[in-house]
Amino acid sequence: MIKQKDNIPRIKVGITHGDFNGISYEIIIKTFLDNRLLDLFTPVIYGSSKIASYYRKTLNYLDMNFNLVKKAEYANSKRVNIINCYEQEVKIDIGKQTNIAGELAFLALEKSIEDLKQKTLDVLVTAPINKKNIQSEKFNFFGHTDYLASKFDTNDHLMIMVKDKLRIGILTGHIPVREIANTITEDLILNKIRIMHKSLQMDFGIRKPKIAVLGLNPHAGDDGLIGKEEIEIISPAIKKANSENILAFGPFPADGFFGSSNYTAFDGIIAMYHDQGMLPFKSFAFDDGVNFTAGLPIIRTSPAHGTAYNIAGKNTASPNSFRQAIYLAIDIHKNRSQYKNSNKNPLPISPPAQKQAYKKPDHQAVEKSNENKNG
Repeated sequence: MIKQKDNIPRIKVGITHGDFNGISYEIIIKTFLDNRLLDLFTPVIYGSSKIASYYRKTLNYLDMNFNLVKKAEYANSKRVNIINCYEQEVKIDIGKQTNIAGELAFLALEKSIEDLKQKTLDVLVTAPINKKNIQSEKFNFFGHTDYLASKFDTNDHLMIMVKDKLRIGILTGHIPVREIANTITEDLILNKIRIMHKSLQMDFGIRKPKIAVLGLNPHAGDDGLIGKEEIEIISPAIKKANSENILAFGPFPADGFFGSSNYTAFDGIIAMYHDQGMLPFKSFAFDDGVNFTAGLPIIRTSPAHGTAYNIAGKNTASPNSFRQAIYLAIDIHKNRSQYKNSNKNPLPISPPAQKQAYKKPDHQAVEKSNENKNG
């Protein structure tokens, strides 16, 4: 594995502990049992050292230690750092929804955002929250995405589910099914296509991305027989995107699109509503998919699963999705830096200089080694 040189600053990855009654601490601890990850980045966990210690003992990972720091700028690049967002004793009810778990999830999120704004963190990885117990006067949102958008003053954001080259953006997000058809507009579709196009270029390093847009109705409306949204709303939005030199195609019937493997021909996919995109995505990538919020000025990723109360404390949770969320955040950080530099200097970079300017973290070597050990 290629290590970063000691004189090159490591990317600082902020990690919020989410709902501590779920599997968050288990997947965090399991991830950092492999200390080679510290050669790739510096982790800073926002949570509670007391809760972390409790799970370390409960799950019998006594060799795993945390380095307590007061601020992100004091983080030790050779240790797994943790910041206490709550100093008092707290009751842990593994596998249960409690108000205090929601309160501490919010405190961790709030503190990490302060540090992102102060630029003492480079990227943020959020462990799963419970969308109900985190609700308060300060947090009245459907989830991380809407909250982060409000904190960074942007309406132009898109939740993209990522697994390797599969990237599915969710147009309408977390809204009731009965509201979907009335929410979809030509402007909304065009805006989300633009966000995905820009993100594929800036965050994923794809110069001329191809984007597939799914239909709303069964069979994409069957030429208006089942519904007219495809003709009156979706197709006009695609044509406008094409006029802006965006390679957008569709609308495609969702079932045939995924069933025939047509999705492999595209760099990004726009699904009209949550389950239309999430069902196929989780079928393909349930164990190691990642949730990425495109369009924000900061980089935020998250594992594609929830709190998993049903398996909390049983030492059976997989850290794969969480680990992939870290890798993706690091890759996007590198891609954004390269994208900004290429715009500042349009002249081609010579091969030696390009290699020095951007060296992708060799997390694939870590994964291959893990596969060999588990195999």
